[in-house]
Amino acid sequence: MAKSRASTLTPFVRSDAQGEILVETLGRPGDETTLTELAERTGVGLTTVHREVERLVAAQVLQERRQGNNRLVSANTAHPLYHLMGELVLASHGPLPVLRELVSNVESITEAYIYGSWAARKHGKPGHFPHDIDVLAVGQPQLDEILHIEREAREILRREINIRRVSTNTWQHWQNDPFLTTVRSRPLVQLKGGTDGAT
Repeated sequence: MAKSRASTLTPFVRSDAQGEILVETLGRPGDETTLTELAERTGVGLTTVHREVERLVAAQVLQERRQGNNRLVSANTAHPLYHLMGELVLASHGPLPVLRELVSNVESITEAYIYGSWAARKHGKPGHFPHDIDVLAVGQPQLDEILHIEREAREILRREINIRRVSTNTWQHWQNDPFLTTVRSRPLVQLKGGTDGAT
C-alpha cells in the first residue's frame, strides 16, 4: 500500500491527499459525493480516499449516509471548526480545483498550468508558503477572459493570481523562449490539457 506523502502546502493536514479531499468536501457545503466521485475529482486513489474519509468521518469533520450501495459523504457544517478548517484548506489546496474549474470554462485556453512556488510545494519540494499563484494559459484567450479568471480566483482564494498568456506555437517551440525554458524545467500542475510536469 502506497503511503500518502506529507503535505508541503500546509503542516496542518496529514497529506496532500487529505487536503484535496477536504477542499472538495468542505468547499462544497451541502453537496454529497460518492467516494468514487471524490477520487475522480481529486486524482487520489480510491483506497486512499476510503482510508482518509474513514478518519474524517470518525472525527466528525465529514458526515455520511448510505443510498443503496453508494456511500455519500459531505461536509459537517455543524462542526465547531468547520469555517476555520474550510479557510485553511482553501488557502493551501484550493488553487487547483478553483482554477481548474475557471479555466475549463474558457474554450480559447487549450492548456493551462500552475507553475512557480505553489506548483513546487504541490510536488513535494520544501520552501516558503506561496503568497501568490502563477498560472500559464496556452492558446488565444482574450485579455478580458484572463482578467475575469484572475478576479474570480482572487475573490474565492483571497490570494494574488498572476496569469501569463502564451500562444500554442510559442508553447510548442519553448526552446526559443528563456522564460518557458525555465518554467518547463520546474514543477508544473496541470489545470487543463497536457500533463503535470509537461516538457
